[in-house]
Amino acid sequence: MRHVSLSRVLRFAPFAILLLAVPALQGCIGLAVGAGAATGVAAAEERGIKNAANDKGIQIAINDRYLKDNQYVWRKLSITVIEGRVLLTGVVGTEFSRDEATRLAWAASDRIQEVINEVQVTTSGDLLDSANDAWISTQLRAKIATDKEIVDINYSIETVNGTIYLIGLAQSDAEITKVTDYARTIKGVRRVVSHVWLKTDPRRRPV
Repeated sequence: MRHVSLSRVLRFAPFAILLLAVPALQGCIGLAVGAGAATGVAAAEERGIKNAANDKGIQIAINDRYLKDNQYVWRKLSITVIEGRVLLTGVVGTEFSRDEATRLAWAASDRIQEVINEVQVTTSGDLLDSANDAWISTQLRAKIATDKEIVDINYSIETVNGTIYLIGLAQSDAEITKVTDYARTIKGVRRVVSHVWLKTDPRRRPV
């Protein structure tokens, strides 16, 4: 039996411990990278880290209010928040549900500056429409991401039954025009609705 000195064992012990800990470390690294990436994205956006965090808090608050008070609305709608401006999109079956979505959103947070209700009232939406809408959003995202004259990270895109809804902050009128023109050229798009503001818009009230 080969003799191994105690000093040699102790010298390699830290490495053995590190190897055993790799799975746990990988999890921690993943969380750290994820958080870092999210922070990096927010820092690159025109609205900045503080506003992005505030917007996420508003979104969570509205989701929580919907979940507690009206799960039908919670299941049907998407919520996008940019600098306190809330965009509601989706499809519901009645005008009452549409109005309820606005009321509950306003009640969720006192940090909300505006609620833009673009919820459609119809029973025609189906799985096929949802798949096509996702394809349209992906196509538009790809188009603006490859255009060096557009800061695509500042735009949020939602598509419902062929209608594209845009919200965000643009560098110029020319940039907004390019984005909307790209949207109109995508097959299956029926309408483009823009709630994008210029970054110099005096109505902006960053936190």
